[in-house]
Amino acid sequence: MGFLGREQELQRLEAFYRSAGQSVALVYGRRRVGKSELIKQSQGKTASPFIYFECKQTTEQNNLGTLAALVSEVLGFPQLAFTSIEELLGFVFTQAKERSLVLVLDEYPYLRDAIPGIDSILQTIIDAHAATSRLKLILCGSFITVMKSLLEEENPLYGRVDLTINLHPMDYRDASLFYPSFSPEDRIRLFSVFGGIPYYNRLIDANRSVRQNIIDLIASPGARLETEIPMYLASQLKKIANANEVLESMARGAVHFNDILSQSHVSSSPALADTLSKLIGMELIVKQAPINDVDNKKKTRYLIDDNMALFYYRYIFRNSSQMAMMAPEAFFDRFIAKDFSEVHVPERFERICAQYLVRQNRAGTLAEPFDIIGRYWYDVPAEHRNGEFDIVTSGENGYVFYEVKFRSEPLSRAKVVEEIAQVKASGLDCRAFGFFSRSGFEDFDEPAIMKFTPKDLYA
Repeated sequence: MGFLGREQELQRLEAFYRSAGQSVALVYGRRRVGKSELIKQSQGKTASPFIYFECKQTTEQNNLGTLAALVSEVLGFPQLAFTSIEELLGFVFTQAKERSLVLVLDEYPYLRDAIPGIDSILQTIIDAHAATSRLKLILCGSFITVMKSLLEEENPLYGRVDLTINLHPMDYRDASLFYPSFSPEDRIRLFSVFGGIPYYNRLIDANRSVRQNIIDLIASPGARLETEIPMYLASQLKKIANANEVLESMARGAVHFNDILSQSHVSSSPALADTLSKLIGMELIVKQAPINDVDNKKKTRYLIDDNMALFYYRYIFRNSSQMAMMAPEAFFDRFIAKDFSEVHVPERFERICAQYLVRQNRAGTLAEPFDIIGRYWYDVPAEHRNGEFDIVTSGENGYVFYEVKFRSEPLSRAKVVEEIAQVKASGLDCRAFGFFSRSGFEDFDEPAIMKFTPKDLYA
């Protein structure tokens, strides 16, 4: 299987390589999201000599020796010797005066750990060669907080980064490129588990069912991805006990700050706030407020955004002892199958439909373009009721309401009319209505109502 997706990111890197003079790029994102593969694939977009170095979690001298050998090989010199990384980097920048070169320092945070002040060293070298060098320097890393700090005003590299790529997980559509032979419904099920991480999706076996892929890859002792989420937490956090507590309580349904605090064993509000902040920085959870009441803290929710993390904490983490004692198929049927079908996949289907709308909005194909998408909170005091709608968009012409149903029967006209009546009774004034249905629709013709099926999502 070749390299899939990431067309926009490749185009941005190609333009970066073509730019005149010296330039610096920052590429970062969570573990396994495909940063290194993206950069390696982009090598085909430039004819310049390409020096790709993966920094090691070791000493400066060890990194220096390995990088010096690589530079010597790529640039066609006999074995070069340097006394420091600073001297070596200065040499590479100087070599780029006569020709354009690309230098990639992957896992740059490891180099920062090995060499105190490396950010200042790089800043000095970048400034010294700004007018003469044609080097394209790429700093890449998985420690999101560390990489983002390079863009902050107090960092020596502030103002010197010309291109920033925060590589997020793929959306549902690009992720499906890894398993095109599955039906649209099964692609939805697969995405609800493996999400948009390329490494996970490459492991999916097209010759096995969704159920068997889940068992083989995560829901059995020693499965390839069984410890993937704990390993990611351990790589980013010094202590993961609070993260485990928070994620498990959220997987059980806690979404508000006080509910998470009471249902977990996190010691205090400050400790919970710190843990939530770190998990948001790791792109495992998101903080959401209604689009019509964004400043209302009481209505703000915290949700597990990463599909694999949600699946792991919903089914594997809390039942790990049972999984170790049971046959994998029996464990799946006992602890996963029913809730997965009736709760987990329908919840994730909502996210997929929201991603579809964003994708279509960017392409300019929606009749009602929007600039905001999210939950809408309504309150009808006279009738002592309130609630929220999960997918509402807001644009220049007002609101558009969307309802999502992942059910085995087609959506009937009566149900559509009922849903629209509920929206109108809430006081939400919508210009249009849209419905997503797993099993299609009963035969009814309502031109003003937008209708989508899984086939439409993957067309």
